[in-house]
Amino acid sequence: MEARMKSPANPDVITAIQHLMKAMHSGGVDPRLLDLVHLRASQINGCSPCVFAGVEGAKKHGETEERLHNVVAWRETPFYTDEERAALALTEAATRLQDGAPGVTDEIWDAAADHFSEEQLSAIILDIAVTNFFNRINRTVREQAGKTW
Repeated sequence: MEARMKSPANPDVITAIQHLMKAMHSGGVDPRLLDLVHLRASQINGCSPCVFAGVEGAKKHGETEERLHNVVAWRETPFYTDEERAALALTEAATRLQDGAPGVTDEIWDAAADHFSEEQLSAIILDIAVTNFFNRINRTVREQAGKTW
């Protein structure tokens, strides 16, 4: 499979994304947690370039192979903290917006709010949204893992 476009973003879009990324990373959330959020949303959406980039970025932040390999099954493993579990549950609920999905329930929101400040929640939500944004662009243009990011 080949990508449909060489570069789907113009300079104004790149600048806007850089501002969003700066805001996300200034929200007081551990970069390793943001990496897990990015990876889980990308797995759900089947975005190979974002999964690839998420794993590579997480490794650079010191994430372990064991935890990276098990993000897809985080509920069934002992490798994640309660804080990480709350963020991953929020990620899944905010990403899975298909027909009939309950979305972010009060229970999911309350669990996340128990672990994170409003500033941190804003950063996590922005990470989820930006990841879903990239996932949709990459799936549309058939971006290839390891080629761009």
